[in-house]
Amino acid sequence: MKKTKKGRAVIKPKHELTHARHDPAHCLAPGLFRSLKKGDRKKLKLDITYYFGAEALRFVGFEPLGADDMRLLQGIVAMAGPNGILLTPDPETPAGKQLRLFLEPRFDAVEQDALVVRQTLPKLLEEIGLTDGGDNIKALRDSLIRMSNVTVIAIKDGAQKAQASSHLMTHLFDETDGRLWVALNPRVTEAVMGRRPHTRIDMTEVRALQTDPARLMHQRLCGWIDPGKSGRVELDTLCGYVWPDVATNANTMKTRRQAARKALAELVALRWAVHEYAKGKFEIIRPAMSAPELP
Repeated sequence: MKKTKKGRAVIKPKHELTHARHDPAHCLAPGLFRSLKKGDRKKLKLDITYYFGAEALRFVGFEPLGADDMRLLQGIVAMAGPNGILLTPDPETPAGKQLRLFLEPRFDAVEQDALVVRQTLPKLLEEIGLTDGGDNIKALRDSLIRMSNVTVIAIKDGAQKAQASSHLMTHLFDETDGRLWVALNPRVTEAVMGRRPHTRIDMTEVRALQTDPARLMHQRLCGWIDPGKSGRVELDTLCGYVWPDVATNANTMKTRRQAARKALAELVALRWAVHEYAKGKFEIIRPAMSAPELP
């Protein structure tokens, strides 16, 4: 609780989530989440392929995904850790059956589990550091629709057909109590449940970041730098985390580099260490883990 200038007490939101256990491939795929300008969602599509280990992951959607979508997904994944409800291949409840149908699992995914988060819209917004105003509620609903229309296809190296396929997520609203149900795809589910390696994302940091470039860089860096570890990266590579398209204009590249440097300053404010050991080349040290892992 803190005091305002007029002396009235303001109760700060109580955040319950400390971290998300995310799928590394969803965090590292170049261009899955990107900085968007006004009008980009109407003229651009999502269709990227990312090679992760022995798999090729293809993400296909009607609209590109931005930092706002990424932030919402982080919150849902974080909620799935302590509060996820297992969605088996043969659900018994009507809601479970509907979510499974909307998820559209195919190939190996038909036999894989998913996780469901049941939560209110205001609580979800609060946990990712947003208020529950009308604009944010509308943006959240739009984001859910956008991400529910993204298909994730996994193909094993050298294979001629898909190994597994499903939507990135799916959702529905419980009209009886106004709660939201969100089902995560099997791959993210396995990361949350510890069935595959995961990327740890600190939700305190997620809530503190102020700009889209910083948010996009943060998730990508979390994807390959473990807590307490370090990595080296060039400034133009960091720009690529935010803007996956190649800049053909020198002024555009200059502006992107300036924005990337400002984003690094946001990370420094969160106790990340950033050392420029040569012009445009950085060693980045991630803070040690400050919260216990989920069992």
